[in-house]
Amino acid sequence: MASTDIFLIAGLGNPGSQYHRTRHNIGFYFVDYFAEVHGWRVDSKKMQGLFGRGSLHDVQVLLLKPQTYMNLSGSCLRAFVDYYKIPLEHVLVMHDDIDLHPGRIKMVRQGGAAGHNGIRSIISHLGSEGFARMKIGVGRPLIDEAGQGQPVDRYVLAKMSTHEEHLFHQQASLVEEAIALFITRGINVCMNQINGRTN
Repeated sequence: MASTDIFLIAGLGNPGSQYHRTRHNIGFYFVDYFAEVHGWRVDSKKMQGLFGRGSLHDVQVLLLKPQTYMNLSGSCLRAFVDYYKIPLEHVLVMHDDIDLHPGRIKMVRQGGAAGHNGIRSIISHLGSEGFARMKIGVGRPLIDEAGQGQPVDRYVLAKMSTHEEHLFHQQASLVEEAIALFITRGINVCMNQINGRTN
């Protein structure tokens, strides 16, 4: 790849300390982890986002945490795509997924929002579903014997348990490997090598 190539790795979440380490902010969590591993900082402010940049395998990489709140993530992401002229096949969005078991990582080439408001906003602003996603399982709320459970919106906005944090910490190196594969070999190879694996 030419050194002029550029990739955008965006993690979804909500800004503010009250949302720190909530299930819905798992995209932020892994952006911060990836930045820390590579010695990058994600603290520059631009176009309603916090971002950082670095070089990986001779490719420019932007790390982005939209600060627009989850439901409006698309406006920030679209601004970065347009400003840096990033092709959609070079965009990877990391987000929570309630339909996957906690800690499971699944790479997806493209597709609909599947009920995720952040992804719905991005599709709307980009006018396309043609960007890759890293779905990070957070599971669903437990149902009691009476068939009652915590509402999904409250569940994803609640803090992760110590056990969940341990699960995600165990998966951190797999997330790092997935991002590197996406950048160097593309989403198809990434899907083949990452999906179904656990660390």
